[in-house]
Amino acid sequence: MSAEYNAQFAATDIATRAIHAGQEPDPTTGAVVTPIYATSTFKQDGVLGLRGGHDYSRSINPTRTSFDEQLAAVEGAKYALSFSSGLAAIDVLLRATVKPGDNILLGNDVYGGTYRLLSKVFVPWGVGLDVVDITDSKAVEQALAAKHYAYVWVETPSNPLLNITDIALTSQIAHKYGTKVVVDNTFASPALQHPLDDGADAVVYSTTKYIGGHSDVVGGAVVLNDDEVREQVAFLQNAAGAVPSPFDSWLDIRGLKTLALRVQRHSENALKVAQWLESQPSDVIERVWYPGLESHPGHEIAARQMHGGFGGVVSVQLAAGAEAAKRFVDHTRIFTLAESLGGVESLIEVPAAMTHASVAGTTLQVPANLIRISVGIENADDLIADLDQALKAI
Repeated sequence: MSAEYNAQFAATDIATRAIHAGQEPDPTTGAVVTPIYATSTFKQDGVLGLRGGHDYSRSINPTRTSFDEQLAAVEGAKYALSFSSGLAAIDVLLRATVKPGDNILLGNDVYGGTYRLLSKVFVPWGVGLDVVDITDSKAVEQALAAKHYAYVWVETPSNPLLNITDIALTSQIAHKYGTKVVVDNTFASPALQHPLDDGADAVVYSTTKYIGGHSDVVGGAVVLNDDEVREQVAFLQNAAGAVPSPFDSWLDIRGLKTLALRVQRHSENALKVAQWLESQPSDVIERVWYPGLESHPGHEIAARQMHGGFGGVVSVQLAAGAEAAKRFVDHTRIFTLAESLGGVESLIEVPAAMTHASVAGTTLQVPANLIRISVGIENADDLIADLDQALKAI
């Protein structure tokens, strides 16, 4: 894609950038939609006579390049590098920039797969890992003052308790101690939150979720502005090879084009669902976690650093306990009992037994009666009616 073509959309809204950045019509045919370049290799015009730098699709592929440019533009960043999964993106970012003896400070409410990767792969490799309440700036500063950390790892909203971390304040504190900040922005997506603008050094995504948006692709991405880190990540991306296929990249392109519209509807529906759940009797609903509710302890911070909504995930604890939670998710009709989130369809799960089983027995263990709801873009009244009948069924 030409730099000139992308530059003309630099000052536009993200909804416009998502549709046009990296999406220059094919110069040969005029095709409006980026082609799927289903090729493993490229013809060379003489030895190392590469056309546009293309030699082998693990290293570079036009469809993947198109998505990388599109995502970087939506994020307002210099670089985006896409991967075969969100965990592959995290793995490459860290292996490219940390070494044995370095330390990582992790929030105490993160995706179970992230904790598993760090504790079961990076710790045995010699990387230190400490856990802190990442929403508590004083606790973060105390940890940073006591030991040097390469990274502070932030999820906001977090998975699955939807805790909110002040990105700007955390970045300010971390940088004072020479520590970088990574934000997993999967739950908010670039439609609602731009951590780099708030001082973070890198952003990671599971593009499987809101960016892909249709539960039909697995992928990840690292987004950043730093030239040196970009080169380190790009080198290991090619050396290790955990790249998305051209078809996966094309699905992410397709999904990102409608991100702004979908996330607006996700957020509107989730707020209605959260408000309804919070209105239920306390002997039925113990607690509702959603940053769009004024009762949420991080609501004011979320309202300041999230723009246009609070996301599509709601978590709720049932007063009747863990077994009731399992019965509840088994009785929904519109909500599908399944892992993952961020698709157009509504999903529901019990994190302690499913997505976060790997953190059982640790400081990251989640309540057994917690239900995580990924609110889709269906009619909100239909979703509430489904939750109502499922509550009555238990």
